[in-house]
Amino acid sequence: MAKKTIADVDVAGKTVLMRVDFNVPLDDQRQITDDRRISAALPSIKSVLDRGGRVILMSHLEPPKGSGDPAEIKYSLKPAAVRLGELLGKEVQFASDTVGDDARKKAAALTDGDVLVLENLRYSKAEKNCDAEFAAVLAGMADIYCNDAFGTCHRKHASMVAVPQAMGSKPKVVGFLVAREIQYLSDAIANPGRPFVAILGGAKVSDKIKVIDNLLDICDKILIGGAMAYTFSLAQGGSVGGSLVERDKVDLAKELLAKGGDKLMLPVDTHCGDGFSSDCNKQVVAAGKIPDGFEGLDIGPETAKLYAAAVKDAKTVVWNGPMGVFEMPPFDAGTKAVAEAIAASDAISIIGGGDSAAAIQQLGFADKVSHVSTGGGASLAMLEGQKFAAVELLDEA
Repeated sequence: MAKKTIADVDVAGKTVLMRVDFNVPLDDQRQITDDRRISAALPSIKSVLDRGGRVILMSHLEPPKGSGDPAEIKYSLKPAAVRLGELLGKEVQFASDTVGDDARKKAAALTDGDVLVLENLRYSKAEKNCDAEFAAVLAGMADIYCNDAFGTCHRKHASMVAVPQAMGSKPKVVGFLVAREIQYLSDAIANPGRPFVAILGGAKVSDKIKVIDNLLDICDKILIGGAMAYTFSLAQGGSVGGSLVERDKVDLAKELLAKGGDKLMLPVDTHCGDGFSSDCNKQVVAAGKIPDGFEGLDIGPETAKLYAAAVKDAKTVVWNGPMGVFEMPPFDAGTKAVAEAIAASDAISIIGGGDSAAAIQQLGFADKVSHVSTGGGASLAMLEGQKFAAVELLDEA
């Protein structure tokens, strides 16, 4: 799936329309509380500027519905444009619309080295509707299209699909961020070092059905944690007490157990409590033996040892989803044990975004793994084996 990157095209004197992911969290004063998504786009942006090009940046910022409601102004991308200017150490222009007069006027006036950020794409329903006319206006602003927004690569939105289609024969490339995601999540999984171990957690089997099904055909071992383990336990006839389960997915869990056989590793013990709090009464019980009045909140210590041993022997590890309620000690122990094992291993290690990425960052192991994905939903979609139209239609390397 190798694609041409922004480094492969001549940008001198040209305008690059770059789709970035500036969907950053804002507080009540519209101050950015975490600018990592902006920082992550800097290498691609600087590559254009350093080689004499101009950049128009477009992104969404949740949760506008395209209603035109004045209250949506708090989701303006202007704070992101200001922060980008601070990180670049230069002026960054901001357009008060996306395809309107202000955007078109400022885009046409750009000179080499200039940066322009367009207003929130999702202020217009045309973005989610993949509207061709909306896309044509955006495409007409630039000479080159660059996709550096992995977090939305699984979305068939105008900026992701219709805009590169509207670019015609003009260059359509990936930024460094997306190139790295493809390298790990697609290429490494297509040809993994073995043993290949996947660790899947989180609350719901339904969220990971397609991932488990796809990875059972690829992996040597799949380790199951989080609340979805209790649905599997129920499928095996176990007692789950008051644990979070999906009773309507028990038959499906049985099918996955039958298909997985020895590949599918389930917890052998459970750390449970009689309430959802750090100071509840706690006990460790064998898997499938959770008493009434208690709920499973983490994998148990024996399971943590087994999972750490499986990771130690692996050559490729993919992790998506925590092992328990990692935000609430002591039920973070299982997630910590898995994170420590991954960080200590020599395997190619890929952390699949979302809560797993948050956990690896909080525990201080982000620099000890091969890759932390920037897109939770997109990384799951890629692990499911989905093809991304937003990537497929870009220029081959």
